Amino acid sequence: MIFNKKIKPANRTLNVEYAIRDIVETSKKALHSGKELIYLNIGDPVKYGFTTPEPLIEAAYKAMRQNQNSYSDSIGVEEAISAIRHYALKKGIKPVDIFITQGASEAIEFAIASLLDPGENILLPCPCYPLYQAIVSKLGIEPRFYYLDEQKNWEPDITSIEKAIDEKTKAIVIINPNNPTGSIYSRRVLQEIVELAMRHQLVILSDEIYDQFILEEDLEHVSIGSLTQDVPVITFNGLSKCYFAPGWRIGWGIVSGPEELLEDLIEAIHKLARARLCAPHPLQYAIPVALNNTNQYLKEVLPLLKRRRDLVVQGLNDIPAISCIKPQGAFYAFPRFDIPGLSDLEFVKRLIMEEGVVVVHGSGFGQKPGTNHFRIIFLPEESILEEALHRIERFVKRTLS
Repeated sequence: MIFNKKIKPANRTLNVEYAIRDIVETSKKALHSGKELIYLNIGDPVKYGFTTPEPLIEAAYKAMRQNQNSYSDSIGVEEAISAIRHYALKKGIKPVDIFITQGASEAIEFAIASLLDPGENILLPCPCYPLYQAIVSKLGIEPRFYYLDEQKNWEPDITSIEKAIDEKTKAIVIINPNNPTGSIYSRRVLQEIVELAMRHQLVILSDEIYDQFILEEDLEHVSIGSLTQDVPVITFNGLSKCYFAPGWRIGWGIVSGPEELLEDLIEAIHKLARARLCAPHPLQYAIPVALNNTNQYLKEVLPLLKRRRDLVVQGLNDIPAISCIKPQGAFYAFPRFDIPGLSDLEFVKRLIMEEGVVVVHGSGFGQKPGTNHFRIIFLPEESILEEALHRIERFVKRTLS
């Protein structure tokens, strides 16, 4: 007898997509055809020459040498939790609970899985970092999308949020600073979201992984959890972006709001944390070193990123049929193009195959019907960005002719 039954994967995986990496196959084809590729698709600063600050490496190494290599407490080591609590208080957030995870992505999944059942729905921004669509698809939760307004620096459209809510809506996700648009939400809009969440009894899930990547001196990042003690908020952050350690997979969630209403949700999150044992133990000792200092390394990097952002935005806006709102934070831009008969996915695939510039199609994040976008990063050196812009312009002009 032989085993000859084809294995059918679970239905929950059928709609799981991750656009940022899904274009890799097209990139491989272009590479095999001899194209010299410029990768502007993945937001990994380390891939572009930025380095993890030495004090963080030393802290993790010291912990390893001191044999902190066992399982840790499932929600994290006390030294790290204390540092996160102190950082939250500086941001104006009053924590009810803190849990440390394998990257902010695990914290996000813990929160969504603990809060929603299949058949219930969650409000996601459009465009949205595709991790959220993947999580809700896997969990059998319905995504309800609200629009970010491109004409208002990509801030959330409150009317759009209201229209998406029904009796099965449990939570609203905000990403601030935003990926993929680079927008930073104003205090006024955040306060409107708090009021809306109160009115409809929604939990706010706030992804703030880029909270220190502020590219304009006259702007501030406001944590939505600092604006209310009456609405439940879970704030996500980690070491991946602001501390240039994405491969360490160290993130966390901060629960704030009315403590008496949050006890059961916190226990549900802790159950999931216990089930996976713990986050990487020795790397957690880098958290106090990161958060108890001024992150001087990032302060030195921001002027460099601002110059690269300005180069990319100006260059894109100089290309026919492309327009780009200037991102205020993070290291992404989400330009719009208008080429008749060309979809965003076809645009990206052809750009990769014909010119070797790897960007991500806008529909992989979500975009307003009738519009086409792509996401581009501005982490590489200026000479590389200039070459990429030259190739994009050549492609667009050839396509329009």
